[in-house]
Amino acid sequence: GQVHELCAFPPLSVSPTGSLLLAVHFYSCPRAAPPLPSSSLGVLLLLPSALLAYAGIRRSLGNASLLVPLCLTLSAFWSGYGVILILAGQGVLPDPGDAHDALVPGLAAFTLALLLVAVVGFLCGEPILALVAAAMALANAHEVALHYNSLLGPSAVACSHLVVCLVGGYFALGRILCFLTKGRVALPGTDLAEKKAREQGWGSAGSTNSFAAPGLLLNVLSASVFCCRLLGVTHKLFLGQVPWLWAAGTYQIGICVLSYRAMDVLTATAFGFTSILQFAGGYCLLYPTWQPEEPSFPTPFLVVFSILFAILALFLSLQSPVDGLYLLVFVAYCIALACSPRGFFAGGPQGVAVAVFVASALMALIHLYNVRARAKIPLGKGAVKALLARSSLLKLREGPDLHAPYLGYSKYANAEVLAYACSVLASFALTATGDPQAPLATVVIPWVVVAGGILKLLGGSVAFARGKTLESSAFILYSVMWIIWGLTRYSGLYGTARSFHAAVGIVAFMLFNSFVVFCSLFLNMAWFFYSLTFMLITVSFLLDAIHALPTGYDIAATLIFGLVSFYCFLAALSSSTFEGCCFPMGRPMVQLSGVGAGMTKCLHLPARKASSVKRIADILRNGGTCGIPTDTVYVLVAACNRPDAVEKAHRSKRQAQDRPMSLWISSLKQLEPAKHLFTPLLWDFMEAAWPSPISLVIPRGEWVDFLGMKDSAKYVGTPQSVAIRIPDCSVTTHLIDLVGPIVVTSANPTGEADTTHHNQVYAKLGDKVDAVLCGGPSPENIASTVVDCTKIDSGNIGFFRVGIIPKSQV
Repeated sequence: GQVHELCAFPPLSVSPTGSLLLAVHFYSCPRAAPPLPSSSLGVLLLLPSALLAYAGIRRSLGNASLLVPLCLTLSAFWSGYGVILILAGQGVLPDPGDAHDALVPGLAAFTLALLLVAVVGFLCGEPILALVAAAMALANAHEVALHYNSLLGPSAVACSHLVVCLVGGYFALGRILCFLTKGRVALPGTDLAEKKAREQGWGSAGSTNSFAAPGLLLNVLSASVFCCRLLGVTHKLFLGQVPWLWAAGTYQIGICVLSYRAMDVLTATAFGFTSILQFAGGYCLLYPTWQPEEPSFPTPFLVVFSILFAILALFLSLQSPVDGLYLLVFVAYCIALACSPRGFFAGGPQGVAVAVFVASALMALIHLYNVRARAKIPLGKGAVKALLARSSLLKLREGPDLHAPYLGYSKYANAEVLAYACSVLASFALTATGDPQAPLATVVIPWVVVAGGILKLLGGSVAFARGKTLESSAFILYSVMWIIWGLTRYSGLYGTARSFHAAVGIVAFMLFNSFVVFCSLFLNMAWFFYSLTFMLITVSFLLDAIHALPTGYDIAATLIFGLVSFYCFLAALSSSTFEGCCFPMGRPMVQLSGVGAGMTKCLHLPARKASSVKRIADILRNGGTCGIPTDTVYVLVAACNRPDAVEKAHRSKRQAQDRPMSLWISSLKQLEPAKHLFTPLLWDFMEAAWPSPISLVIPRGEWVDFLGMKDSAKYVGTPQSVAIRIPDCSVTTHLIDLVGPIVVTSANPTGEADTTHHNQVYAKLGDKVDAVLCGGPSPENIASTVVDCTKIDSGNIGFFRVGIIPKSQV
């Protein structure tokens, strides 16, 4: 625990590493031969950049803190800075002014970003963190000034980095002293116990998504590249600025994933959208390095992108009107790009980039302040809730079931909104008709590969984590198809020749997708048409590969798939925001028992939460049946004092007469009123055997009447005997403490294999149970040992089933 506490505040100990490297570099700048070549310094800066990113992610798993934006901001800065130094060391930036034009946009953006973190840190009582951020901002500001006036000297930059080293060293010393003295000695500002208590007091009142601020600061970075060109701060847009844009895009994809971890679907989708723009901007700046002209933009795609941004802004405004208004700036950005043939090189989009820069900085300041401050800056959510409260048609989805996973407990929110949107973007990007002799001249690869490939792969991975096996398989399959076809067709690898091998590969994809289409019959109508229309896309790829593509077929296929994807995007967005289905996905076209047939909502509650066990207990007390984890496999349970529930469990299982249901208790105290009806030897044997995965079949008697099963007792045991046990599982025994004795049977139809995961409970009995307590994989895949104790008083025991406990142990 002390080691964990020593490492629990890592960024202030990691940040001096990069600053020390830069301090040595700038102190040695006047010399002819610096101790570290640019390439080596760049590689070394990437190491603390990775450590800081890891530290920020690990820190984010706890309470919200300003350390998360500080870590991720510094990490993005050093990664972009390091790559530019590597390019300079390899001679990619030969002109005298190239280093200035490459570094200044990022330095200016991070100066502002770190200054915002420092101001909020001082306001919210984080002096050490604020000092580190302020010193880094000062170092960047000095370096910007150094690029304009060499008389200032690099020593000022080195001194600022040295301040970061001293503050980080002070904090590391404080943590070492605290560790060695077991908390008796702590330097001011380094006592983590005090900080942790304060963070826990603020955690519930803090921002729901602490990753919004670093994501917004990365928008400041990307916009700065184009703002500096418009304002004349830099002389050109070129390869040297690509690392800033692609660093922003890469980190925003990471923040998109982390926002799903924070259960913030709309913010995650927004950062997914903006990351596409960052990669597209980097591609446009990279293209002139091998071709003299600027790349052209597909106008229909950008119009569609602006529509998606506008719809997302509308839904986000229901959650936070200020954030929704902020996204409208990107709507204007996409429209400006669509209206400018030169794209990012034109003055119109660069002018909107200035608005993006200012708006992102203001929104980042608001989110940074709301992470730590007690008195929050209002974002207008209360006004929207009050307005919608008067409407009987629209009701916002709120509460603990807002991000309930499809199957079981998941740490991620639903990513289908982003996945469907990426399908729309990739399909409309294919409508671009570029020059076959120069496929790279049209900006298609970022939209197809990043949107249709990388982000869809992300959506498939999150869907898999949420238990959506078919959806995740389809998203991952489609992402691979988009990546391969996008790189092959639009990067010049395909050329004008066509290959039989490409056609064979496409046929293989079509076979896989045929299986997805078949499975979607059991899911819903929307998914059936979604997978079926993607088959039209693959058919167009195949026809193109064999020189048999009819004129206009590929455009029609992509438009049809894009429109179906757009409907799925609206349906997923509305279902994640409102209660009820504004845009229904439809019923399964083919229904089978236990496979998507149940339309009633089956609750899935994480077993690690005491509140979940309490909800399961309430359901059982009200006559429900539930699937729960045990010390062996999953079981279906009902409360003994609810005869209707016992009968319901018997019906749902189609229980065979030779496999009767059994009884479970949490302790022998629950049988104390009937103790006189048991023989002393049997009672002593039960005390010795339990709790354990041993079921004892004991003689049936009047003691059964004490459990309140009434007429439903006929479903439990046989006329001569009843199986009973105390499970060796704290969750199960706690549930029985709350409910009382329960009736138990295996959570699978009679004759099938035992159920060893909560996903299987839903698949087999999902439409017949009221809730499932999700505990993940079963600790054991073997059922309990069943011992015959009906003749124990004569000195004989037998075995109906030898399970996890061997005979010798019994």
